[in-house]
Amino acid sequence: MEEIELYLEEAQELMQKAVDHTASELLKIRAGKAMPNMLDGVMVQYYGAHTPLNQISSVNTPDARTLAIKPFERTMISEIEKAIINSDLGLAPQNNGELIILTIPALTEERRISLVKQAKNECEEGKISLRTVRKNTNDELKKLQKDGASEDDVKRAEEKVQKFTDQYAVKIDDLLVKKEVDIMKV
Repeated sequence: MEEIELYLEEAQELMQKAVDHTASELLKIRAGKAMPNMLDGVMVQYYGAHTPLNQISSVNTPDARTLAIKPFERTMISEIEKAIINSDLGLAPQNNGELIILTIPALTEERRISLVKQAKNECEEGKISLRTVRKNTNDELKKLQKDGASEDDVKRAEEKVQKFTDQYAVKIDDLLVKKEVDIMKV
């Protein structure tokens, strides 16, 4: 029984991680307003190493449609500019010598629909992770049954794993609904 509980706890932890990862991926999908975490995936060449943008600069939002990036070292401005241009953000940086300004354009209806699709894909990836955790946990439980655990205990544990899967899938669905509302709001 103790081993079964350990597997159940591990399954819950892994499923929560899948939900958290999905939430962090959804944050990267922009919803028409400027948010510093939009730049989380941007890596800058910093003295020969790829470094996250937020570790070599501060990112602020002076207004709802603008991001201001102030590098800690002024010499890094051109590298930051290059990294933004080469990223998949599709934004054109403006460099004034001290700051890099990114103006976030308003989203077209077509772009909003494509962002919703992207959000749905991220959520589906999260659900795939949940199902993978469920499958792996159930496989481990079946091994325990072969090693002598009672069939009833294993069945109850598999039911709990399914219940966890359903609960965490609902959490991912809730994330998607919120993100969809956020994206479609003009």
